[in-house]
Amino acid sequence: MRSERIRRVVYYPLTGGEDGRNVEEWDFGPWHQPTMGVELFTNEGTCFSAVWGSSFDYYGLELLPGPMTAYLRRFGEPCGPAPVEVTDHPRWSSLVGRKLTRVDIAWSEDRERGIRVPDAIRLCSQEKVVWIACGRPADWPPGEVYYLGTDDVMVVFTAELAAKVGIPAVR
Repeated sequence: MRSERIRRVVYYPLTGGEDGRNVEEWDFGPWHQPTMGVELFTNEGTCFSAVWGSSFDYYGLELLPGPMTAYLRRFGEPCGPAPVEVTDHPRWSSLVGRKLTRVDIAWSEDRERGIRVPDAIRLCSQEKVVWIACGRPADWPPGEVYYLGTDDVMVVFTAELAAKVGIPAVR
């Protein structure tokens, strides 16, 4: 993805409510919770899906080629994922259309078990940094404590919050 430009961003939060079709709340200001994943389209026509997965033993963030339909099921069903277009959201606007100067993986290490797990990816342009992480708030409604390595995807828009969430610094 480095040197490419993101042209479109789609979230995949879950649905709920009485009929199971209302999109769950996902916008919490400096962070978003598109629980099942984020779809990123580039100007070159490539599509990537950032989803949580267990390829590394524990839940980690996986950036996979192709659309979310290749990785998720139950679209349009009650309590399933629903696409939400966020390309024009103010938190994404300073990254969309800009050349990605860096794309890094933030790894956590379980020294006891000798396992490295990708907690997040960091997308950087000259103007903006966005983290897509495998994590969620510890409480509901969200407070000040977060967990990484869960079966949820969150997007973080500030360095201060990324540090608070526990996203490891990229080396």
